[in-house]
Amino acid sequence: MTRLWNDPADFADEMIDGFVAANARYVRRVPGGVVRTSPAPEGRVAVVVGGGSGHYPAFGGLVGAGLADGAAMGNLFASPSTQQIHAVARAAHGGGGVLFSYGNYAGDVLNFDAAQERLRAEGIACETVAVTDDIASASADETHRRRGIAGDLTVFRSAAGAASAGYDLAGVARVARLANDRTRSFGVAFSGCTLPGAPAPLFSVAEGRMAIGLGIHGEPGIDEAAVPTADGLAELLVSRLLAERPDGADGRVVPLLNGLGSLKHEEMFVVYRRIAQLLAEAGLEIIDPHVGEYCTSFDMAGTSLTLFWLDDELAELWETPVDTPAYRRGSVAPEASGRSTATAADADTGDTATAIVPGDSESQSVARLIVEVVDAAAGAVDTHVDDLGRMDAIAGDGDHGIGMQRGSHAARAAAHESAAAGAGAATTLARAADAWSDRAGGTSGALWGVILTSVAGALGDTGRPDAAAAANGVAAATRGVMSYGKAELGDKTMVDALVPFSAELTAAVAGGATLAEAWRSAASAASAAAAATAALLPRMGRARTHGQHSVGTPDPGAHSLALIVTAVGDVLTHHERTPS
Repeated sequence: MTRLWNDPADFADEMIDGFVAANARYVRRVPGGVVRTSPAPEGRVAVVVGGGSGHYPAFGGLVGAGLADGAAMGNLFASPSTQQIHAVARAAHGGGGVLFSYGNYAGDVLNFDAAQERLRAEGIACETVAVTDDIASASADETHRRRGIAGDLTVFRSAAGAASAGYDLAGVARVARLANDRTRSFGVAFSGCTLPGAPAPLFSVAEGRMAIGLGIHGEPGIDEAAVPTADGLAELLVSRLLAERPDGADGRVVPLLNGLGSLKHEEMFVVYRRIAQLLAEAGLEIIDPHVGEYCTSFDMAGTSLTLFWLDDELAELWETPVDTPAYRRGSVAPEASGRSTATAADADTGDTATAIVPGDSESQSVARLIVEVVDAAAGAVDTHVDDLGRMDAIAGDGDHGIGMQRGSHAARAAAHESAAAGAGAATTLARAADAWSDRAGGTSGALWGVILTSVAGALGDTGRPDAAAAANGVAAATRGVMSYGKAELGDKTMVDALVPFSAELTAAVAGGATLAEAWRSAASAASAAAAATAALLPRMGRARTHGQHSVGTPDPGAHSLALIVTAVGDVLTHHERTPS
């Protein structure tokens, strides 16, 4: 279990601060994560990696010479936000473009893709390679759906080797894709992990049993079996991976036996002894074996085996010296940066806040109502934060409650600040949206940012919008969420509550209902739809692989949306009954 923390909501930020303080030789803090203390030479491709915290040494521990130039570091088990990724990439960029690489999870894909779009719009060339090494998470016919686990290291290191060798952005991306295509991983766990402040692990395994095909975010395995001997485990791991030997592999392989947090190195060495024998018996040439912790899952007891199949190019790039806080290979010679740390620091701020242009008096009045609405949303999340976490832990990673809390609290602060400065309705809600998505990170942070931004766009900063404008904003939000997140009705996501909410709101307003009346009716529809998701199998997100575990439990994203719109309905009803 995790024993030491202050406020669980601040754990990731405080952890990053401590990591930077302990590793100033290698990294420096920037908004959203870390970059190299000594920037790479001007014109070299910058390799930027990232993901949720809780996986050390991934991702910040891999920043340094010969490996990553920057790491965007999200909350525990939650993707970094678009803003965080953008800021880290801007700070790491040295003129040669940016290669993004990260594990293939929904929130990471949403936020890294959005950051990439922003950077491209600013004239910074970007490419992305998502890591898909986990063979347990999808079939060989659907490799694009697979998760990234410990194979992150082989892809990151290959891409960084190509960047160090002077490859252009297209060449670095090609090498990263090649490395990903030649990387396979498979893992088991003997116990789940416990997030700071949580009363219990995200999943449990009976004594003497192990979960097979686990995820690194506390997702339970896809199967369960009795704990074998060390040799028996080696045989399971090797047999599963050799069954997926990549086409064209010539027999040179880098084996990486990864500890997931609390498995002892001595135990892994016993397992690796047999792994080495089995690989030799299969006629394979073992290159640079790794046994240790490379991508953990907090305090999970478990291990995964990765096989990285080399070719001549990958073998040469693999010899690139590396010197980072948590991973070192060879001897790294000093590099001439070609750009000063002061110049690089200038990029750290990323986005700069624009001054608030005051709205007119009517819009300022609506802005004050929006502050109450955001207060109510945050209050609803606070009341149910533990329940949301427990629901999310059934087949996910248990972070939905804390992520929603971080996001809604940040939105509340931004709304209060904006309204106090005289902002109109649209600006107040838009700034709340940006704060929510930035602070929450993950899938839910990105999608709530889309929702609030879309509604803000329908309100304006002049005049008093009518009920139809609010309904139109919610309809735009629904389209935006479905387009951005790619989910549809029946996928067991927030879309299953958002679509009926929007449809009922629009119909009720068109039928002559006041906004408060229409909103209450729509909130009831959303609540019923959210409850009905309990019967669904998830077809999107991390829960997809473990869908059977979530049957009987509503989708946390749909449930939290229903809670929030219900609380907002109470505010609107109060204002309708007691107009100012």
